[in-house]
Amino acid sequence: MSTVGEKGSGIPEEPPSEGEVNGQVRIKPVVFFGSALFVLAISLWAIITPSGAEDAIGVVVGKISSWFGWYYFLAATLYLLFVVFIAASKYGTVKLGPKHSRPDYGLFTWGSMLFAAGIGIDLMFFSVSGPVSHYLAPPEGDPETLEAAREAVVWTLFHYGITGWGMYALMGMALGYFSFRYKLPLAIRSALYPIIGRRIHGRIGDTVDLAAIIGTVFGIGVTLGIGVVQLNYGLKALFGVPEGLTAQIALIVIAVGMATVSAVSGVDKGIRRLSQLNVLLAALLMVYVLVAGEPFRVLNAIVQNIGDYVSGFPSQTLNTFAYDQPTEWLDAWTLFFWAWWVAWAPFVGLFLARISRGRTLREFVAATLVIPFLFTGLFLAVFGNSALFLVRDGNTEFGETAMNVPEQGFYTLLEQYPGFTFSAGLATFVGLLLYVTSADSGALVMGNLSARLPTPMTDAPAYLRVFWAVATGLLTLAMLIVGGVQALTNATIIMGLPFSFVMFLIMAGLYLALRTERMKVEARVTTLPGSLSGRTVQQGLPGAPNWRHRLARAMSFPGRGAAARFVDRTARPAFEEVAHELRQQGAEAEMLEGTVEDSGLTHVGLRVPVGEGDVFLYEVWPVERPTPAFATRAVETRDTYVRFEVRLAEGNQDYDVMGYTKEQLIADALDQYERYLEFLRVRHDASTRSSLPDHRPDAPDAHLPEE
Repeated sequence: MSTVGEKGSGIPEEPPSEGEVNGQVRIKPVVFFGSALFVLAISLWAIITPSGAEDAIGVVVGKISSWFGWYYFLAATLYLLFVVFIAASKYGTVKLGPKHSRPDYGLFTWGSMLFAAGIGIDLMFFSVSGPVSHYLAPPEGDPETLEAAREAVVWTLFHYGITGWGMYALMGMALGYFSFRYKLPLAIRSALYPIIGRRIHGRIGDTVDLAAIIGTVFGIGVTLGIGVVQLNYGLKALFGVPEGLTAQIALIVIAVGMATVSAVSGVDKGIRRLSQLNVLLAALLMVYVLVAGEPFRVLNAIVQNIGDYVSGFPSQTLNTFAYDQPTEWLDAWTLFFWAWWVAWAPFVGLFLARISRGRTLREFVAATLVIPFLFTGLFLAVFGNSALFLVRDGNTEFGETAMNVPEQGFYTLLEQYPGFTFSAGLATFVGLLLYVTSADSGALVMGNLSARLPTPMTDAPAYLRVFWAVATGLLTLAMLIVGGVQALTNATIIMGLPFSFVMFLIMAGLYLALRTERMKVEARVTTLPGSLSGRTVQQGLPGAPNWRHRLARAMSFPGRGAAARFVDRTARPAFEEVAHELRQQGAEAEMLEGTVEDSGLTHVGLRVPVGEGDVFLYEVWPVERPTPAFATRAVETRDTYVRFEVRLAEGNQDYDVMGYTKEQLIADALDQYERYLEFLRVRHDASTRSSLPDHRPDAPDAHLPEE
């Protein structure tokens, strides 16, 4: 007897990797060494010849901007439309995991990690410089006008809005769906299984994961680079630490060390606690600025910003400025942000999948689009409007500083309010936490992508996470030497492009898998009449259950002894007989048996390979539950009872077969087997329908003669 994990409906069974068999973590050689060598080579090239690297990066960015600018706009919009469609459609009720799975984290903790994983210290950097820059140098129209002021914060909200979070949602739901529902590796390649099949375990899969790591390293590098220059200025304002490369190197070393400690601590201890602290302290800083400034004026502006954002979103999302294109503005803002979101998507998506097991697709998409953006948008609106009011009230020096030296803008705004030492110290601490959260989450995810893990909830070993934390710090340093934040911005536009094409393949793979699962539901409906008729038992036959047996079963709450007897006398003999008969019919059926780790109770079932790669799985799984208060047969010696719930490949079916006779249990197993065969037929018909001629009497070519 054996206990086997299955891939589920529509996903052919895949042999586990060597790491999975041995329960060991093993490096993916092509992915790890390929990405590591690429990052190290780029870093050394930039450090040795900074001017040559800056020129080369600038040329490539110019080509991408002129050739693919329209593509970035269109791709970002399609990603968002797809995730909204999935959430709103019939597929929205599908879980990221088996049907019986439950969320691992509460709403506040989950929401905190959603926010902290997807946003870094750049939120502080652009919350002031973005609105002021759009006001003083708007993409169209005259600067420093009322219209420019209205659009300034809205453009910032747009760049940090639901379009970018839609990319995170796409990656997160695809990775979580294939990993937790079908037990494929928690890696980018798994989302391509419906398209390329077993080749995800070969060179194609390695290439996809390699591209994801490279894009992620550069995406995180931008955030860390921004964080370094911002924190450097904050320390100067507080303690007189001089600005320059020496201080920035020291900050990178300190932050990488903190990120390493947090990443090694894992999700539950390090990243979760930092995420919660991030949100609370960032909210405190935001409230301080709101109260210390002009709260009613800012609140009025926020309400107007919301209306302008909602009403203008459809036109903004596809506005390529085709007739009078502000190329420099697009490169510095919209194209950069879309490429940046794409570059972060593999990293954040995988992390979001890692923390969202048990959520439905609808719940996941809604939370990912709404929860982080509500906080992010409020933060941007408070700081952005506060900065705009200063500029519009005549503080032109502050405006020039915020636009031309953006790392100084945030702290310069805080100087306008009382208690600068407190607010600047708090801002520096929050910035450091945001910096570390981005670095440790990135190190964890890149380590997981570059290793074969025995389970989706297993993390890469500490040495891999340390390596990626150090490698990201080295790349950040190299780009700062080349040209500061601008070099990191340009590099992100370049590195985000290849993975944007992969995201369309991920969309196709997820849709195909969800469509396949829907076919299985349709097959269940189709076979329902046969299932009902198969349950009819002629009363009066020896051993046939009657209504008294049915009533007794409904009112009983059996214990462990009854559970053991049910396995020995009913379930095991039933599955042995069915497996034997299936083998007689030519099928390679086997009976499964194992022990539930938590309770020590026995689960039994049936496994039947069907065709090439498809597997039918039916198990009865013991679940111990508290005895309900309404139980009429109260048991004084115990407070729990045992249910035997049916589990198929896709998860728990949420109904109890404890107390079934052997014939009833066999009938239920055959009901599910017939549904599975019907599903395979529906799937086969759907795949061949488009290639076959239509022979219906009313078809347009039904009566055409053969050639």
